[in-house]
Amino acid sequence: MIQTENLTKRFGDILAVDDLTLELEAGEVFGFLGPNGAGKTTTIRMLTALISPTSGGATVLGWKIGQEDGQIRRRVGILTESPGLYEGLSAERNLAFFARLYEVEDIAQQVERYLRMLGLWDRRAESAGTFSKGMRQKLAIARALLHEPQALFLDEPTSALDPEAAHMVREFIASLKHEGRTIFLCTHNLDEADRLCDRIAVFNTRLLALDTPTALRRQLYERTMVFHLRQVDPRFVERVRSLPFVRTVRSMDDKLLVAVDDPEDNNPTIVRSLVEAGAEIQFVGELRRSLEDIYLKLIKDNEEVGSGNGDRSSG
Repeated sequence: MIQTENLTKRFGDILAVDDLTLELEAGEVFGFLGPNGAGKTTTIRMLTALISPTSGGATVLGWKIGQEDGQIRRRVGILTESPGLYEGLSAERNLAFFARLYEVEDIAQQVERYLRMLGLWDRRAESAGTFSKGMRQKLAIARALLHEPQALFLDEPTSALDPEAAHMVREFIASLKHEGRTIFLCTHNLDEADRLCDRIAVFNTRLLALDTPTALRRQLYERTMVFHLRQVDPRFVERVRSLPFVRTVRSMDDKLLVAVDDPEDNNPTIVRSLVEAGAEIQFVGELRRSLEDIYLKLIKDNEEVGSGNGDRSSG
């Protein structure tokens, strides 16, 4: 669906995107995460044929950037961080204008469909300049979808939205996934990415990690089980520590945090050992690392490697 190979972009002496190689599958929501200035928006602009790469290449929906740019632009949808609507035009006329540019066949039907879908139909005659930030964002999403693109690029779709509007946008993105559209999502909202994305890439000029959120958790952190006890006794800690498959044990309040190999297989043995030692177990859970934990660790490790190897340009 979307493939890049050694995709690179320089602006003079500034290296904005460094040797990016990845592949997006049809129908997935793909999170592209990184700090400001990491090159995320530059990547989107290359993949939507708005700017040319310095080197490397990519195909989008089977079309090659730099060779078939017109085909790509007609077949993708893009929501930029600053939507750029015509504020003096009504919501309806804004969409009709862009529908003509995309050569949409039944303009009136498509405009009505997406205005209704995004809850803007009753405000269709009002100028975009009178809309709230959330309403303008909804209108920009409608504009990106008028021509029914199979690939959609969203750059900070919930930025500066109130909780209700942000929730609506997230629900809408989830519904687009169920329609089989491929969504390339740049966001600083890591909880949003964790909930929506099938896979995520952590990026800071170059690709730092790429996998599902669950797989990245297991790659970067030991699995830690949390045993909630009525009361912690030092004997319980020593009993669990003596088990061969336990890596570390520490107590916190009335909990034991146990880093363990294969918890699905080994948790019953830990439970039996604790009960035999006299522990009263209230319940057992797993310490879940957030996507924020993963992201910050990858960014920090990358900065430490970069400082150890000398300064390098970034975009």
